[in-house]
Amino acid sequence: MDIYMAPANYRPAARLLQGRTLMVTGAGDGIGRVAARTYAACGATVILLGRTGSKLESVYDEIEQAGGPKPAIIELDLAEATEENFLNLAGSLAREFDHLDGLLHSASVLGERRPIESATYAAWQEVMQVNVNAQFLLTRALLPLLQAAPNASVIFTSSGVGRTGKAYWGAYAVSKFATEGLAQVLADELENTSRVRVNSINPGPTNTAMRRAAYPAETPTDNPDPVALMPTYLFLMGDDSLGITGRAFNAQ
Repeated sequence: MDIYMAPANYRPAARLLQGRTLMVTGAGDGIGRVAARTYAACGATVILLGRTGSKLESVYDEIEQAGGPKPAIIELDLAEATEENFLNLAGSLAREFDHLDGLLHSASVLGERRPIESATYAAWQEVMQVNVNAQFLLTRALLPLLQAAPNASVIFTSSGVGRTGKAYWGAYAVSKFATEGLAQVLADELENTSRVRVNSINPGPTNTAMRRAAYPAETPTDNPDPVALMPTYLFLMGDDSLGITGRAFNAQ
């Protein structure tokens, strides 16, 4: 697999996403939260999707206080969401928006860190549901709105262990291999039939709650803050990446 980076020292235009409507999953925490605020600061109306209403409301307030366009909140637990939930969500959005310019899949769960031979099926199912099945269902449901945009971008969140398997990463690693596959297949299907581009980002070691849970012995501040990754997230969401699809990016 070839790995790509955003242009060195990439500096997006101040209003790169002016007038765009984007959805960010996992918008209440970590990279998703920072990406939502960053996209709003560049002019986008951001639909904040997450499972914890209070966290989404906090991001909503931060965006409004910073002068960004008024966001929207969708409270949905991806671990419990059904196909019908996603279809209803897409229908509600279609009544309010005539298109969707971008979708960032940031929501993920870590699951168990243990050998495959002792992995529990319940934990395996939860990771696959959130990290793979929910992303498939949400993307499929939103494709008509994405295809209605002049140029839309779908970004999947990958991982280093989703590109090279690593012991004890179990369902999480397998789910990220599946994420890469989903992104590649979808990009290939859409490349010549629509203006929707699809890429993946491996954030790399980042100071987030998930990283701290996975590596409790690390000094958290040895890893960059999510803010440091935002040039890549902006590059792939904005028009500077037009024509780029089916690629796997590293954010650092």
